[in-house]
Amino acid sequence: MSKEVEIEAAVLRRLLKHLDDNKSVQNIDLMNLAGFCRNCLSKWYMAEANALGQDMDYDQAREKVYGEPYQEWKEKHQTPASLEQQTAFNESTANKNG
Repeated sequence: MSKEVEIEAAVLRRLLKHLDDNKSVQNIDLMNLAGFCRNCLSKWYMAEANALGQDMDYDQAREKVYGEPYQEWKEKHQTPASLEQQTAFNESTANKNG
């Protein structure tokens, strides 16, 4: 493995740890701020694994990103989106599509 790949892998592990250490940051907050969330990372993870010949489904990828089965994480840590969060999300989505 090249140094660049090792560095990229370490950065991903650090990002996932940071997200794990900050469970109070909701996916909608990430979407509103950065335009991606844990679910996006899961989809990217799955796509890259599949592209490299590794059989992985969405649930397996989410478990890699969330550190536990998604449903368990959701029950423990996800809170309902506030009206303010929903409005910001809808506005950012409309701006991308309009």
